[in-house]
Amino acid sequence: MLPLALFLRRRPPDLAASSSGARVAPGGTTGLGISPAALQTLLIIAGVSCCVAMSMPQVHMVAYCSDLGYGAARGAQMLSLMLGCGIVSRLAFGVISDRIGGLRTLLVGAGLQGLSLLLFLPFDGLVSLYLISALFGLFQGGIVPAYAIIVREYFSPTEAGARVGAVLMATLLGMALGGWMSGALFDLAGSYKAAFANGILWNLVTLSIAGWLLRRHLRRPKSTVALV
Repeated sequence: MLPLALFLRRRPPDLAASSSGARVAPGGTTGLGISPAALQTLLIIAGVSCCVAMSMPQVHMVAYCSDLGYGAARGAQMLSLMLGCGIVSRLAFGVISDRIGGLRTLLVGAGLQGLSLLLFLPFDGLVSLYLISALFGLFQGGIVPAYAIIVREYFSPTEAGARVGAVLMATLLGMALGGWMSGALFDLAGSYKAAFANGILWNLVTLSIAGWLLRRHLRRPKSTVALV
């Protein structure tokens, strides 16, 4: 890693000229018409929420299959399929985000993730679980990278490191919280149905935030277009 880091090292761009006042409208608001602190807070809440939902299948798939009587080996295969499809998803959503932007990518990714979680409730057959695991992997890969794109689109480049770090820390917190919460709900209810329903509710929080921000983006005054 050290030789590679040295090989990739280059002089940073001149941020002073490119970011003075950029992406922040008069009055201290972002191009979305809300303050930078408010946008950062919303992204953190969305990051926690989407990853609480995301963690449920990833953390508990093996235990879920064992609970259904299919055995841990089947669950491990589904988890491997899910994570493998996640690699494809990450690359595919990268291409998509280049064309539609970070907010739309977050909305699409969270919507598809919610749909795949919803499919776990009525379908628990062996073949169905393989298919849903693959779908979940294909749907969730673009969500977390979208936050970095949103930060780059609506904040100054000089703030990107701290703001991206804060949002990604929130996603890690969401993964930890969701894994624990799903297990606690299983202990209380004796079934993973409640854990899946809990993930869907948290996913709705992310969908609501992404949808609200996108509406503000679409309704922004023309004078702010140059800021983003």
